[in-house]
Amino acid sequence: MSSSSSLVTMKKAVQQLRFEASINRVKVSQAAVDLQQFCLQNALQDPLLTGVSSSTNPFRPQKVCSFL
Repeated sequence: MSSSSSLVTMKKAVQQLRFEASINRVKVSQAAVDLQQFCLQNALQDPLLTGVSSSTNPFRPQKVCSFL
């Protein structure tokens, strides 16, 4: 019985390897170029680069309200 379970396990492994081999892959150099272009195209909308105005910043210090 262990040989049949071993055969099933091996068939599953071969099926997984065939699936992984059929995946189209992108070269690292092309992915780096695409990432750089994306960053440059979206730099103006990035709040980490452009900053956030104080009126729209949800994390600004709250004003203190005091009653006399």
